[in-house]
Amino acid sequence: MSTKLFFQALAKFISGILIVGLLLFIPAGGFNYFNGWLLMGLLFIPMFIIGIIMMFKNPTLLKRRLNAKENEKDQKKVILYSGLMFLVGFVLAGLDYRFNITKVPNTVVIIASIIFIISYILYAEVLRENEFLLRTIAVEKNQKIVDTGLYGVVRHPMYAATLLLFMSMPLILGSYVSSAIFLLYPFIIIKRISNEEKVLVKELVGYAEYKCKVKCKLIPYIY
Repeated sequence: MSTKLFFQALAKFISGILIVGLLLFIPAGGFNYFNGWLLMGLLFIPMFIIGIIMMFKNPTLLKRRLNAKENEKDQKKVILYSGLMFLVGFVLAGLDYRFNITKVPNTVVIIASIIFIISYILYAEVLRENEFLLRTIAVEKNQKIVDTGLYGVVRHPMYAATLLLFMSMPLILGSYVSSAIFLLYPFIIIKRISNEEKVLVKELVGYAEYKCKVKCKLIPYIY
């Protein structure tokens, strides 16, 4: 285990907690926002566990995942739009709680939490299946096509998992106002997939054939 990699991962993890906490609890007017704590627990506890497992089992993949420097011009825009979506969505969720604008039933919050956990499990399985899974659009040396497991169902199972994760977040936060903002995510991810597939067809040997084998990009039998 690399000490440098450990501290790099730890710094990313702590900064993520601080950023999400600030975006939620400052607009909420304090720390009594239970749904905010619920989301942070569901988000960061599994993230910590997965990070520890990757640190010992596959530090190379962890290093790849920590690299968030995007070179593709179109993808930089996608990252910007995603960041703005989270910023506005979290802030509005906090304000929604503070001023009691909308109220999501506890049953919906519980169902959304279950969907979130299932989505996180799917996300972890994608990480296990694909050792070349990056946060940026790039093809690495000796990269191979993964066409089994979840990759045999849809071509982008990671994005499928994040779609469920992110769409359930505002409901966990108890905010319909925030949900309206997160409805932008499917359009953002479709844009990302479109650009990513152009790069993969061009640079990754066998990807064009894989597209013919696995027809759906994101949702089985639908898209």
